[in-house]
Amino acid sequence: MYATNYYDIFRRAAILTDKILKGAKPANLPIQQPTKFELVINRTTAKALGLDIPTTLLATADEVIE
Repeated sequence: MYATNYYDIFRRAAILTDKILKGAKPANLPIQQPTKFELVINRTTAKALGLDIPTTLLATADEVIE
């Protein structure tokens, strides 16, 4: 699974909420997109599907689920 880092998204949401509560207008705040992504590989599911995952891809993954 290649997805955004949800902890980073929640942290950014908290920062924007703090700015709004301090009086900033939401229309003046910048639109933000995720900047951190994670690669998680589930080897059990891959084996069940008959997929071979290269070791180089496993080495670059942020998390490998056995």
